[in-house]
Order: sequence, then C-alpha cells, then structure tokens
Amino acid sequence: MGEMIQLDYDGGLDAYVAHPPASLNNGVPKGGLIVIHEIWGLVDHIKDVADRFAAEGYLVIAPDILSKVGITAHLGIELLNIRFSPDEKVRSDGQPRLRDAFSAIQAPEFAAWAVPALQKCVDYLEEQPGVDGRIAVTGFCFGGSYSFALAAADSRILAAVPFYGQPPASSEVKNIACPVLAFYGETDESLIETLPAVTTSMTDAGVDFTAKVYDGTGHAFFNDTNPHTYNAEIASDAWERSLAFLEAAVLAPVK
Repeated sequence: MGEMIQLDYDGGLDAYVAHPPASLNNGVPKGGLIVIHEIWGLVDHIKDVADRFAAEGYLVIAPDILSKVGITAHLGIELLNIRFSPDEKVRSDGQPRLRDAFSAIQAPEFAAWAVPALQKCVDYLEEQPGVDGRIAVTGFCFGGSYSFALAAADSRILAAVPFYGQPPASSEVKNIACPVLAFYGETDESLIETLPAVTTSMTDAGVDFTAKVYDGTGHAFFNDTNPHTYNAEIASDAWERSLAFLEAAVLAPVK
C-alpha cells in the first residue's frame, strides 16, 4: 500500500507514504496524517500503522527522523531487543549502547532540526490533491512528544493524537491551536506523575486537551510487535477513539 519517498530537507528526508485505497471515496483522502515513529525509528510496525490509517481514508506520511542521528530501523530493532531481552545480562550489558544511541536526541540541536523536518511533511501533505488543508498528527513515545511539538510549532495542524508522549515546555503550550487527545498507561510512572501539571498547563493556555489514562497498562501499549508492552484490548479502544477524534477534527470545516 505504501512507498518510500524523499523530501527536500537537509540533503534528503526519507519518509513512508501510504495512500487510501481507490475503492474508498475514489481514492480521495479524507485528510492528511503525519505518523511519527517511536524511539526505535521507522520500523515496519510504524509502516503498518500508517497503512492502517490509510485504509481508513487518510493520506499518511511517516517520516524517518532518527536515521539523522544513526538510529536506522535495523539498529532500532536491535536496541529494542536489548531493552526487552529476557536475559538480565543482555539488558545490563546493553545499557551503555542504549545510552550512546539515544544521547543525540536529547540535544536541543536535534529538536531544532526535527521540528522543521516534520513541518516539511506538513508542506508535502498540503500540496497533495484532496487534502485541502485537513492535516493532523499522531505519534508514539518519542513520536508522541514530537506530535505535541509539531502542534505547537505549526498552526496548520488541525488535531494531534500523541500516545504516551511528553508535551513541550509550558511556554510553548500556548501555541497549540488544535484539539489534542493524549493517551497514557496508568503504570507509565514518569508521565502519569506529570500529567496533572500538564493538564493545568493546557487548561491555562486554553488548549482543548483530553487525556485518556488506561488502567493496568504502561508505556507502548499500542505496539503489537512488542509482547512485553502490548495490550490488545486497550490498543483497540485507543484506535477507535483516535479514528473518531481525527474524523471529528479533520472533517470539520477548515478555518
């Protein structure tokens, strides 16, 4: 269903694009959607998520924004296997490698590069026939955080659906002009601890913010390729809520 393309940004930004089926509304998209990958990179799981949204009628672009710092999909899978290995020694011995691999994304310079890269994806969707400015963003973990960041940076985003992401600083929250539906797992302690402050910050800024916290699950509950974190029932509920939320926001008249 999808294909790899390259956008004109900093020497080339690779992205996976999935089109709605021709049998659905003659292939005319109901809107455009940016899907931002987890910290493991643009792995097949994220391409599958993009395909699933495309099957619902969206023109989807899933950019690869971690190869820039060396985290290719191949390496991402290796790192994921280390992080969730049943062998304690593998997990322990792999910690330095995990820290080294992810250190670059903590630098402010990376965010300064990544947000404009995501805005290039907005540019791409805006130019595609049938999208007509109806553009939203979703993402997972790392991608959830950048879903918040893109919504704060680009007023063309009509809806944001971050899964277990960290929102931007309070000073940037006021720039979010679209409704936000954010998903969390109850046992994802670091995000749950900060959620009351996040909710207050969103309310004070006048953001239409809804947080859905699922009991009995934690981080990465949507990733069906990770048996250590996946929760099928909760993932299904979040999927249906996401579709309803996106449709309500994206199909509303564009202001």
